[in-house]
Amino acid sequence: MYVGTQYFGTSKKEMEFLVRHGVTHFDATVDGYDVDTLTQHREAAAEHGVELEMVHIPFQDSIGLAAPDRDKAIDGVCGWIENAAKAGLRGLNYNFCILNADDAGGLVQRTERRPGRGGSTYSSFELSKYANDKRYAAGDVSREEAFERAAYYLERIIPVAEENKIQMACHLNDPPAPVLNGVEKWDYPVFEGLKRFSELVDSPYHGFNFCCGVAAEGLDNPAEELPVIVEYFAERKKLFNIHFRNIRGHLHDFTETWPDEGDVNMYQLAKILHNAGYEYMLMPDHAPHHPDDVAPKGVSNRVRQAFAFQYGYITALIQAVKNESRQSG
Repeated sequence: MYVGTQYFGTSKKEMEFLVRHGVTHFDATVDGYDVDTLTQHREAAAEHGVELEMVHIPFQDSIGLAAPDRDKAIDGVCGWIENAAKAGLRGLNYNFCILNADDAGGLVQRTERRPGRGGSTYSSFELSKYANDKRYAAGDVSREEAFERAAYYLERIIPVAEENKIQMACHLNDPPAPVLNGVEKWDYPVFEGLKRFSELVDSPYHGFNFCCGVAAEGLDNPAEELPVIVEYFAERKKLFNIHFRNIRGHLHDFTETWPDEGDVNMYQLAKILHNAGYEYMLMPDHAPHHPDDVAPKGVSNRVRQAFAFQYGYITALIQAVKNESRQSG
């Protein structure tokens, strides 16, 4: 396993930012999903010694909502899978979401930010401050209906992924919760929901873009519960990418912290992943904000100190667990 990142373009400035911080694998922000565009981005990154492994495909509202035109959207996803294979990518990251709370964080529901160390602020969620009675386009959706819609989608895209040898990595719904805005989240209870989702289709190309932070957000005791979940899916080769972030708190009340100050022992997670033979990227996801830490114009908003710090943190943990493994072996 190795440090990675996401949501970067392939400009010289962005690539040099990654390389000087030890990052040589990533998921790119691209300006098209045709073969030529994907290939151009992969080749542009390679000129700097950076490997473009995956891209995020655009979120499709109609699929999660089971709208009349969802089959057309699914056909589009199948086309992107074929294009990714032709362009030489390893996989695609995607979201299967039903709730899109457009005025409360969209696909990622949040409440007001909280203060953090050094004048930074943290993304947070507190159910008591969230307008949970409000309804959005999805209306009320049960967990059973959510899984029926997920199965409909997966049964159509995963055979195409298998044929093209493209890993399809689904991100968890953020945050997991029994119900938000009338929608029962498919990834709650977390362990049970992820198991069920992973078993909707049987394929080595069906797995997760697994966010440690999101999983922790849905647990009563993340420090004790999360390591077991990570180990379970890592051993079953269902993790295709890892968002390696930490939180302070628990179900319905949490704060996204710097990785070294949350409730979860990230060294323990790195060790579990190493021992299970996880072989892909560990990457930062969200990062605290600070008014002095602003990306230059014209590049990814992740060209910031906050991400540079996290790259170093992740690199050090990977080196530590690998060194320990060699010494004990």
